[in-house]
Amino acid sequence: MKKGTKRKAAQATRKDETASTSTEPVTTIEEQHQQQNKEPTKIGRPTKRSRVLKPPESEPEFFDEQRELEDLWKQVFPVGTEWELLDLLSEYKWNFSNLEDAFEEGGVLHGKKVYLFSCTELGGKSGVILIPTVVAVVSPFPPSDKIGVNSVQREKEAILDMKRMKMDWVPYIPLGKRGSSVERLKSQIFILSCVQRRAGLKQLDEYRVKDFEYCLPYFYHPFKDDETEQSTIVNFMYPTEPKPVVCEFDWELDELEEFTDDLIKAEELSEDQKDAFKEFVKEKVREGKRANREAREKRKNARESMSEEQKAAFESIKFYKFYPVNTPSTPDSECLKSPFINRYYGKAHQVL
Repeated sequence: MKKGTKRKAAQATRKDETASTSTEPVTTIEEQHQQQNKEPTKIGRPTKRSRVLKPPESEPEFFDEQRELEDLWKQVFPVGTEWELLDLLSEYKWNFSNLEDAFEEGGVLHGKKVYLFSCTELGGKSGVILIPTVVAVVSPFPPSDKIGVNSVQREKEAILDMKRMKMDWVPYIPLGKRGSSVERLKSQIFILSCVQRRAGLKQLDEYRVKDFEYCLPYFYHPFKDDETEQSTIVNFMYPTEPKPVVCEFDWELDELEEFTDDLIKAEELSEDQKDAFKEFVKEKVREGKRANREAREKRKNARESMSEEQKAAFESIKFYKFYPVNTPSTPDSECLKSPFINRYYGKAHQVL
């Protein structure tokens, strides 16, 4: 082969490869974009949304609206009630809405300064149901700072300071204002409160405990005669064995000789004690007459020493006695209603 023939053959081969390569279509960048736009877009299946279950709608609950004076009667100490009977007051849901209404506009206690104390009365067919009552005293000043104690264990009635019996008039704070200070409230309602706790009674002697059970709210009205000042009856306890003689003697109606003989016949008094007993009764009668005379003089002096303003204040004092409202779930108190409060206060001006 001639020199240069191989070079020519190699060149010819490269030309053929180039020619074959140039026959393939050339795609520009613009054409590539057009092709991409022509390709159909794949649409993904939508994600299945989970159902949210709503809780069943519950029926709305309704609560009784709390009343401002709802617990007023419960806050007042039931004076003179035996300690072991206090739990009986919780056996029924007593309704004193009449007391609450009395403080509303148009009520007998509306806008007035009022002092409240509570007592209990026995009711029911069997006479063993303890029914609470509330006495409202409308007065420009506290009706008294004393408590009367008149028990069988005492030979004579005692008038004691309230504080000695751990009692006092304290402001009542309505339910909706329990967080407020007493000074800012300027309360017009005062309740008789006792801070003696039942647990502490174990530390007291029997006579001291009985004093609480025979307490009576005390009130002294200088313009009204106390019926006891006209009384001709003396109560006494004559010390003798095996047990003392407890009785009452009316110096106008009873004849001492006959009275003593009856006790001997009943074997409450022995024959050899007759004379000593008669002297004992005579002394009690003298004490009773002297007490009546001193009480009348005291009342007369009190009236004479009063100013006209003080007299007007005493004359304006009113007593209201509240019994619980009858409901289907509480015993009937209508048959019990009485204006009588106690021997010191006498009768209420109105019973509600």
